[in-house]
Amino acid sequence: MIIEHAGKRPQIDATAWVAPDATVCGDVVIGAGARILHGARLVGEAGGTIHIGRDCIVMENAVLRASARHPLSIGDHCLIGPNAHVVGARLEDQVFIATGAAIFHGATLGRGSEVRVHATVHLRTRLEPGSTVPIGWVAVGDPARILPPDRHHEIWAVQAPLEFPQWVYGFDRNTPDLMVHVTRRLSDALGAHSQDSAVSL
Repeated sequence: MIIEHAGKRPQIDATAWVAPDATVCGDVVIGAGARILHGARLVGEAGGTIHIGRDCIVMENAVLRASARHPLSIGDHCLIGPNAHVVGARLEDQVFIATGAAIFHGATLGRGSEVRVHATVHLRTRLEPGSTVPIGWVAVGDPARILPPDRHHEIWAVQAPLEFPQWVYGFDRNTPDLMVHVTRRLSDALGAHSQDSAVSL
């Protein structure tokens, strides 16, 4: 389904293909030869842009999101695996994101990087070109430290100063009733989808 959101319609190259049960919503540009497979969700929230490069493949049930603070750019010849989650990041050309991997706000993945099954690239993390994040591991920091998940204390030592709640939602981690503030702000922003409309191409 192709959806206009906040006055922005997706722009899909004539040689690209979007599965009929995929969702492409808002300010999304899909390049030549790209393929958006069944159940994939590409959502550019109000003010948020998504750019998908030439010959990119977005597999089944992948979720790609952008917001006004965190645009999403995916270079040419990238593959986003099934059930992957990529939000507000920049992927250079020829990046491989495997099944169930998560790439967070402000991350930059250099050309030819690989993020393997269920691995994570945390917010504001920079992967050098050709880097690999192994299955289930976590990349965090700039430059990235790539750590196994059982080294949580080391991951947190790098992650905590990156201030996820502040960077993503605009609230300090120590805000009383943090989740009340986060969910209210998100509810207000996401309420704008009530004005969305399906577009015929």
